[in-house]
Amino acid sequence: MKNNFFYKFNYRFCIFIVILFFSNLNLSYAANIKSINISGNERLSNETILLFSELDISNDLNVNDLNEAIKKLYQTDYFEDIQMLIENEVLKISVIENPIIQTITINGIKNKSILDKINEITKKSEKYPFLIHKISDQKNLLLNIVRANGFYFAKIDTKIKDNKNNSVDIIYDFELKERAKIQKINFIGKKIFKDSKLRNLIVSEENKPWKFITANKYLDQNRIDLDKNLLTNYYRSKGYYNVLIKSSTAKVIDNDNFELTFNIDSGKKYFFNKVSLNVSDQYDRESFSVFDSIFNKLEGEVYSLNSINKIIKEIDKIALQKEFVFINAMYNETIIDNNKINIEIFFDELEKTFVEQINIFGNFITEEKVIRNSLIVDEGDPYNKILFNKSINKIKGKNIFQSVETKITNKDKNNKIIDIIIEEKPTGEIFAGAGTGTSGTTLGGGIKENNYLGRGIILDTNFTISEEEIKGKFKVINPNFKNSDKSLNTTIESSNSDYMAISGYKTSRTGFNIGTGFEQYSNVFVNLDLSNYYEKLETSDSASEIKKKQEGDYFENLLSYTVSLNSLDQNFQPTEGSLAKFSQVLPLYSDDNTIENTINFSKYYSPTDNLVLSGKLFMRAVNSIDDNVRVSKRVYIPSSKLRGFESGKIGPKDGEEYIGGNYGTALNFNSTLPNILSGFENIDLSIFLDAANIWEVDYDSSLDSSKIRSSTGVAVNWFTPVGPLSFSYAIPLSEASSDKTESFRFRLGTSF
Repeated sequence: MKNNFFYKFNYRFCIFIVILFFSNLNLSYAANIKSINISGNERLSNETILLFSELDISNDLNVNDLNEAIKKLYQTDYFEDIQMLIENEVLKISVIENPIIQTITINGIKNKSILDKINEITKKSEKYPFLIHKISDQKNLLLNIVRANGFYFAKIDTKIKDNKNNSVDIIYDFELKERAKIQKINFIGKKIFKDSKLRNLIVSEENKPWKFITANKYLDQNRIDLDKNLLTNYYRSKGYYNVLIKSSTAKVIDNDNFELTFNIDSGKKYFFNKVSLNVSDQYDRESFSVFDSIFNKLEGEVYSLNSINKIIKEIDKIALQKEFVFINAMYNETIIDNNKINIEIFFDELEKTFVEQINIFGNFITEEKVIRNSLIVDEGDPYNKILFNKSINKIKGKNIFQSVETKITNKDKNNKIIDIIIEEKPTGEIFAGAGTGTSGTTLGGGIKENNYLGRGIILDTNFTISEEEIKGKFKVINPNFKNSDKSLNTTIESSNSDYMAISGYKTSRTGFNIGTGFEQYSNVFVNLDLSNYYEKLETSDSASEIKKKQEGDYFENLLSYTVSLNSLDQNFQPTEGSLAKFSQVLPLYSDDNTIENTINFSKYYSPTDNLVLSGKLFMRAVNSIDDNVRVSKRVYIPSSKLRGFESGKIGPKDGEEYIGGNYGTALNFNSTLPNILSGFENIDLSIFLDAANIWEVDYDSSLDSSKIRSSTGVAVNWFTPVGPLSFSYAIPLSEASSDKTESFRFRLGTSF
């Protein structure tokens, strides 16, 4: 019995070896091709099919070559089925072509702007192969577009009509229903921060009668998911490591109005305990010693996801500088003592692989080069996870895609194929706003397109109208000019300022500039601009003699630059970090050779969750090389930097006119008061101390004013049902006899 078993086993094993031998023999066998016979192709020519297959029939072909050719033909999407066979030195290729999409029809949408966006996407699919999964992807994209415009319960019925010529017509029947509006936004649970703060973090907005432009008032799941991510990242940056946005629910109030509620559990606050970097012997530990002092400073500090990400970014940068291409900085977090976290940073060694091919899918609108120009890792480069993730973040940072997904497959042991799948989204914006207060009324608005013609170019036009000024600007920005990581911008602007009633003059200024901006070093940004302006200055009989003397036309050719160091935790409503800026304007050829220098510095510190301390410094100097500074260029203290005084009504005075000066400076200190009015979620209270001065008059030193003006008071920001209201009550501490004080100031503004 046992011998019979071994006999059967040996017999089957021998058969297996023979089959395996002949299989390998077949795979390795190469045939000489003398002719090619292609059948089944109705639209594509034989030459096109051979071109797509990349077969080189001048060389002998084996089964691997044929399999690779079949794979490449399938990747074109033109074929439903492909068969290849070599018989008697003849390569036989049999294909079945996919149908072609003849037309795509949209039914059920009357809104022209939405219909235009949808047609822009669908037209790019006409005359291309029909694939059911791509139609499904397109259907989801179209559904996202209408939902982002408020049609939250929209549905699409897809119909496919077969034609006789191996083509199809696609019909999308939309059922939009009513637009779903957000009537109210609530934050509940253990949320720590006030509603007024959290509301400023999210994108969704409450619907108001005057909100007739913004689409953020409509209920949209993608926007809600973004809101949840923004809230989570903010809490984690403030030490709440285990924050949980338990739910975001939309409660129906009536047929088309909803109440959006975010249920937040902040958890406890965590602190850094020990932060360390483990480097194996094959890498130079000394190269990373600069981080030791940073790690020591972090011990005992509030946990912050932002701090960790910054450190990882800098470690990766040094690793790449040392040409450690196949490593990636990672970290482990370990909770100890209930509210402390150990951070262990280490290098994850990657396989030494290369990028053979990068495929981009889903870009129905955006040109492929816009995406590829953001790639730091390109075809043929070593695959480095750090640089690849940075590339994807650059694509996401363009803010022109709904989503960016990646799929990485190993072609073989040494090469990877990367698929980047993007989902387009509407990129146009219309905005408007209005405000009124003690300093007057303003109106503003504009139109912005972030992806003009699918080229990643930004078009921005806006205007501002106040009681004394009208300003308009049109700007074209190429964020990555010729793949240089430098922006190129062109601006045309015009303004008209009428101060005839109060100061006896008015000016009109028109011009254009061309400039560039880039990040020179980490957090160090540089902007350069070359501009040309024409200005007309007119005066009345009530104007001072110096203003009458300056009446006329002026042409300016200017070079300006700005260098800024930005270490803020966030640009909008920062709570930690600093921002320093130095700007200079130099005349190249000008009727008025004036040099302007400006320094702005801001510092923020948050010792507790809702307590924010800030200090700001403003300094400006304007001097003319060969004459007096023109009245429209003189220094005035912005009203926001000196409360308690009327705007433009301090400093040197010529007769009854406030004429500004050659130098101006302001210093501001501010502190929130989190424990006062803590029960009012939509009110923020703060105290301030302002000090400022304007001095030196180039045409008459006797008019100089060296008195420092200062004030202190209370400021309130209140999110009211009709928009954000800010008002302040200030008490002047020091003033000149010629100054005009203003104890109470308010401003009510909103967007549409």
